[in-house]
Amino acid sequence: MVRTMKVNLRKLGIIIALATVLLLGALSLAFFYIDIGITGPAGGEAKAAVVADLSEIPESVAEDAANLAAELYGDCQDEYDEFVNQLLTAYVEAKDQDFLVIFNPGGWGTKILDNSPGWTEICRGIKTELEGLGYSSLVLDYQRTARSLMGINKELVELFSVYPSKAETLARRVEFLTRNVPELKVILAGESIGTVISDTVMAMLRDNPRVYSIQTGPPFWHRQMIQERTLVLDTNGQVPDTFSHGDIPAMLITSLKALFGVSLTEDEEAGRIFYFIRAPGHDYNWQYPGVNLKIAGFLEENFSADSK
Repeated sequence: MVRTMKVNLRKLGIIIALATVLLLGALSLAFFYIDIGITGPAGGEAKAAVVADLSEIPESVAEDAANLAAELYGDCQDEYDEFVNQLLTAYVEAKDQDFLVIFNPGGWGTKILDNSPGWTEICRGIKTELEGLGYSSLVLDYQRTARSLMGINKELVELFSVYPSKAETLARRVEFLTRNVPELKVILAGESIGTVISDTVMAMLRDNPRVYSIQTGPPFWHRQMIQERTLVLDTNGQVPDTFSHGDIPAMLITSLKALFGVSLTEDEEAGRIFYFIRAPGHDYNWQYPGVNLKIAGFLEENFSADSK
């Protein structure tokens, strides 16, 4: 019996060692994997950018895009070409707008705005409020993670190191647009884990007065770096957000209830992280006064005629 236990422990040790090696190998590969993300107008599936009319683009803007892409992806032709196309497409879409809202999704960063009902309504509310203040606006999706195992590995590495490369890529996109569209203002919209990259980009662009951020449901482990020109909501005004406040017991209990088919309250059902973790209160929608009043107040405070 003792001998059998020793054999089983040895097998368990081998399995754990192999799993550790595979995990470390996958994470190591993630450091070398390049995921530039996809930006495009919200309202459809994210896809590779195609510039409709090059005649709309001044030569200086095209050169700026090429230089920026060469700086970031000069050794990778496919990424270089795609990044140039995305920059120029974003320029064409944004050049006649007053505001650009860039949506950073929660979860793994693979989804688009249409797959986030709460923020779909929030973006509609933001556009309506800005229109009431006399401004035009465009909403862009930022799908920062490829739908692949390597993409998820890269996202994990980036998340726990506070998005060093993905935040730089997004920050450089924003710099490019504010540099080439002189009156354009940008609002970085962050949902859940997407607030981390929004906050990191705000820190990188702290000296750019035309960049703002609206964030909902930041993870409890992230400490906000930038308060200037930023609105952070960690409650919808109905119930506290257990994910933002780190109420792990409440999340665990609710997740187990959902797993075993126990009936959930409306608040418990609405709060969801990834596919299986439930977080009561992690639910933000324009219909909640605690959401729409605060966002409308933030926009009026910063962009109404009286604030100028």
